[in-house]
Amino acid sequence: MERQHARTLWYDRPKYVYMEFCVEDSTDVSVLLEDDRIVFSCRNGDGVELYNEIEFYAKVNSKDSQDKRSGRSITCFVRKWKEKVAWPRLTKEDIKPVWLSVDFDNWRDWEGDDEVELAQVEHYAEMHTCHRSHAEIRI
Repeated sequence: MERQHARTLWYDRPKYVYMEFCVEDSTDVSVLLEDDRIVFSCRNGDGVELYNEIEFYAKVNSKDSQDKRSGRSITCFVRKWKEKVAWPRLTKEDIKPVWLSVDFDNWRDWEGDDEVELAQVEHYAEMHTCHRSHAEIRI
């Protein structure tokens, strides 16, 4: 069986870029995060293998990034190297894959957003969050 891409939503914040891989009932989840890319793979509830590889628009701090898994998705929040620099897109190339889209529900002005973002990151950290290094982590 051929691999498919997981539908992915993303949005930008002053210190982090958030990505949500929309996969219900995921198993065999693997998130490899490096300073210039992320490689995501898992199986969905039907056993279909999903795989996404994204070369980031700009460099990130992979050691200060985290993810959390729920029954409906895997959310990664990736720390930017250059804080308060907007990302106009997630990927290095201008071409937008059909499986990647902006999460407009969470995209808003950054005015006063630092405290909101910090609270959100702390909330994620309390909920079964995996700290990562350059090594591949399986959930």
